[in-house]
Amino acid sequence: MTWPSEKPPLYGWLLALGVVAGVLVFIKLVVQQQPPQRAFGEGMMLLYYAYAVPLRVRIGRGLYAGGIWSDSGYVPYSKIGGLSWREESTITLVIIYRLRSLARRLTVPQAHYGEVRRLLRDKIAAHDIHFTGRALDLGADQRDVV
Repeated sequence: MTWPSEKPPLYGWLLALGVVAGVLVFIKLVVQQQPPQRAFGEGMMLLYYAYAVPLRVRIGRGLYAGGIWSDSGYVPYSKIGGLSWREESTITLVIIYRLRSLARRLTVPQAHYGEVRRLLRDKIAAHDIHFTGRALDLGADQRDVV
């Protein structure tokens, strides 16, 4: 269950930085005839802004077979220690890591909200996501958390 991700704010400026880095690499290597080591930093900026940022935007956000691709990265189901929903102007799933004090968020479109909840309940029932191991485990049905 995936959906297209939104472009980050100032996406055009990020691509413009990639173009500027490409021009700098061209000037250093072709015009000034400097050794390639002197253009390494600009080359890395070129790779990041002109290649990696557009690729990251193409990755669909949502639930995959092995984990959840959140707005800021991938979280395997085995690493999830908690889930929470924030239902404000947008619907957001907050994913809490099991062993680290780190949380990621996934903005869920309104049209996919019910199906995402059902899929998460199924993953919990199949024991792909475990909420046990906390200080206080009362043995309640873990699917009620979602």
